[in-house]
Amino acid sequence: MRDLLKKLTEAPGISGFEDEIRNLMMDELEGHVDEMEVDNMGNMIALKKGKEGGKRVMLAAHMDEIGLMIRYIDKNGFIKFSKIGGINDQMLLNQEVTIYTSNGTLTGVIGSKPPHRMKEAERKKVISYEDMFIDIGASDREEAESMVKLGDPIIVNQDFTELGKSLVKGKALDNRVGCAVLIEVMKQAETDATLYGVGTVQEEVGLKGAKTSAFKINPDMAIALDVTISGDHPGIKEDEAPAKAGKGPAIILADASGRGILTHPKVKELLISAADEEGIPYQLEVSEGGTTDASAIHLTREGIPTGVISPPTRYIHTPVSVVNVEDVENAVKLILAVLKRI
Repeated sequence: MRDLLKKLTEAPGISGFEDEIRNLMMDELEGHVDEMEVDNMGNMIALKKGKEGGKRVMLAAHMDEIGLMIRYIDKNGFIKFSKIGGINDQMLLNQEVTIYTSNGTLTGVIGSKPPHRMKEAERKKVISYEDMFIDIGASDREEAESMVKLGDPIIVNQDFTELGKSLVKGKALDNRVGCAVLIEVMKQAETDATLYGVGTVQEEVGLKGAKTSAFKINPDMAIALDVTISGDHPGIKEDEAPAKAGKGPAIILADASGRGILTHPKVKELLISAADEEGIPYQLEVSEGGTTDASAIHLTREGIPTGVISPPTRYIHTPVSVVNVEDVENAVKLILAVLKRI
């Protein structure tokens, strides 16, 4: 699992630019599924056929990660950028980035006004991304425009690293964790159901790929594979995020205070009973925070019973997210146990 997570996190793929991560996932699944296709939105849909007349089950993991995009180049060759997805400005400053251009990749650094030239009131404020810029070493706008173009995607650089015995750190664990779970389940699944493994696009900017792929597949049941906040570190109260790394994947009962998904009772019962009967560790979560592809899937057509399985992950939406590999492996075990019961 560690090797797969490393491979997935190292691949780029901000929202709308998921080609490389999609190709990697398709390479991993080659020979393990009956069919694969890329739909009009760019979703990867892998099919594993079940028994005739069996249920149709959709597993969805979004491929995209948060990132940046070039929106302006000033006369001195410095780049202004827009944020793609939910990014806290304070994590951007002084980071090294990779810009993906039509001619290959190049490195830049995010800078801003130096603190030595800030007034006292300025030093106490979080610097807005609008006051930052990317330095690619260009001497003027003309040289910069020969190197990059407006709309080029940008990713903050971070290496994949093991922390201690069971933890790993990397960029884009939201949601390459879900992608890794999807790949392993599709490889190992034994079920009477017809199984659709979907790598969705543009989740971070509106659950877009989930909407179109769920409409196309129209499954009898769906499970979204994502991550959730691990509240086991300083600065967060236990009641704000009770899930903890190393205690098993979280079965989400509700997110966004119910404005996202309220897990279908039959799906909830199936997930919990499978975990209990197989002795797979799990946690239950009612979240007031963000949401997942499940929110779009369960409202498709006349409604699709949907659940969410999410390994707890520290520092989500930063380049240094941390997950317990055992939680990821237990998420795979839980979904396989569920599929055997369908």
